[in-house]
Amino acid sequence: MMFDGKGRAMRLLPWTNDFGAPCWLSTTNPDSRIARMADELEAAMIASAEEVLAEAKELLAESVVGEQELRFAGTRLVESLGDTLRIAASRGGRLEGAG
Repeated sequence: MMFDGKGRAMRLLPWTNDFGAPCWLSTTNPDSRIARMADELEAAMIASAEEVLAEAKELLAESVVGEQELRFAGTRLVESLGDTLRIAASRGGRLEGAG
């Protein structure tokens, strides 16, 4: 958890900077433009993860699957899991900050 100069918990955003470091938002306004943009991106990331999961389940149900297909599905699953865990950490941090 990160805190701003006034000791308020900052929000972990669902994107990183150009160097892969986390981005944080310091605001008490959940309706700010950046907060809304983050909410929309989080929703899109979760929807994408649901699609990836469904496709991976279908692929794994096949009796014969090629290495490239498995590698592609595994890569997408890892990306989706990373996104989902980042969202969970962000939302968990906001719950802790609200308490």
